[in-house]
Amino acid sequence: MTYLLAHGGIVAQRLGEHVVLVAIALAIALPIALPLGVLAARRPRLGAAILATTGALYTIPSLALLALLVVVLGIGPLSAIVALVVYAQLGLVRGVVAGLRGVDPALVEAARGLGLTARQTLLRVEFPVALPVVLGGVRLAAITLVALATVAGWIDAGGLGTLIFEGLAEHHTQPVVVGALAAAALAIAADAALRGAERWARR
Repeated sequence: MTYLLAHGGIVAQRLGEHVVLVAIALAIALPIALPLGVLAARRPRLGAAILATTGALYTIPSLALLALLVVVLGIGPLSAIVALVVYAQLGLVRGVVAGLRGVDPALVEAARGLGLTARQTLLRVEFPVALPVVLGGVRLAAITLVALATVAGWIDAGGLGTLIFEGLAEHHTQPVVVGALAAAALAIAADAALRGAERWARR
């Protein structure tokens, strides 16, 4: 608490950087995951390959992936954002696939019977019905990214991880605790906000 009172401005700055990293990564990851999820839901064999690939990418240790990206993209936020986009794909794609596969086939048939094209059926019927499940995938991805973004401090990309790594380097526990607690609070806030969005979508 003493550290937070004395360095409130720095903590707020790092928190803002953390939010920006996660928000940018999600904004980039979603347009990638949506068509991949639709493709995976439509074609089961290809879907199995897509899900296996996103699952394999997710298992890569974060420090190892960041180390590889730093070699290519350099130190800084860009490498961190690319890594976060990669890790977000598993939750996002699975959410889209689960949502679309959970749509009642009778609704799709009814839409086709009314003369809607495949694209219109997807946008006007399937996606609205699948939206709560898709948002569930977004929620899980967001929580995951909040946690993983702390590692971005290791490559000078900013965020709450900077407090943690600086505290560890200086053998100072207070910034480590403050950074960890702030990241946990941010994850809880993101979870609560997106759960609210899920409930709204179900109504």
